[in-house]
Amino acid sequence: MKSQSKRSVLDGLAKAKAGKTKEWRDQLPTWCPGCGHFTVLHGLYEAVEKLKIPAKDLVVVSGIGCSGRFPFFIKGFGFHALHGRAIPVATGMKIANPELTVVVVGGDGDGIGIGGGHFPHGARNNLDITYILLDNSIYGLTKGQVSPTSPMGMKSGTTPYGNIARPLNPTTLALTYGATFVARTFSRERDKVAEAIRLAIEHKGFSFVHDLSPCVEFNKIITYKSVFDGVTALPDDYSPTDHTEAIKMSESTDPIYLGLYYEEKIPTFDQNVQQVKDSVRES
Repeated sequence: MKSQSKRSVLDGLAKAKAGKTKEWRDQLPTWCPGCGHFTVLHGLYEAVEKLKIPAKDLVVVSGIGCSGRFPFFIKGFGFHALHGRAIPVATGMKIANPELTVVVVGGDGDGIGIGGGHFPHGARNNLDITYILLDNSIYGLTKGQVSPTSPMGMKSGTTPYGNIARPLNPTTLALTYGATFVARTFSRERDKVAEAIRLAIEHKGFSFVHDLSPCVEFNKIITYKSVFDGVTALPDDYSPTDHTEAIKMSESTDPIYLGLYYEEKIPTFDQNVQQVKDSVRES
């Protein structure tokens, strides 16, 4: 009997994964073929399947934009919130029912633009939610205007002479805001995306995954190739316990580092709320 080729083994593993996660699929995704968001969706399928989270205990909250469609594509509860308001909605859900696994999904415009005022408070309060930010450095749903993470010089419908605003760095923002779990991934690496999401959901506290998710339709500058050529994994001897070092590494642009930047274990928002309740009862 001939031994299986490496390719056929990999194909078999892919089919096995698809079979396990298919039960999480709701409606078929409607993103453009090649969109990086597909990888994150399947990464979320794989993460919740590995963690054995019942669909009745999962809720996915999104804002507006291409990423806003996420709740429609995965079984469980979903809430399509107003533009930039996903984190406040998720906050209310988690406080009302701390047993829920709450995942927020948003784009760079939704989370860093109009929703930028809510991001720091979700992080500093250490709410036990997972926030996945899909960064394609463009407003894709409205056909290609610059976003808060678009590079300087980018020409678009809103910047015909080139973008003059400096881009924001979501990973660095999460670290400075006080997120207790911060990772950066790239949609070309499905297994690593799935693993980062799994670890983020397991983490007790505000976990943030910044995924570089190229838009194949409207962003011809930030592409799979350009991202692949510019990224590398965090060094093998890197330890995600030094906050200052994490910020320093997150600001690097040549190369851009991928991996788990930082993890800190401190009481969550709902644990602190419970502590206050207990102290009031005792007084």
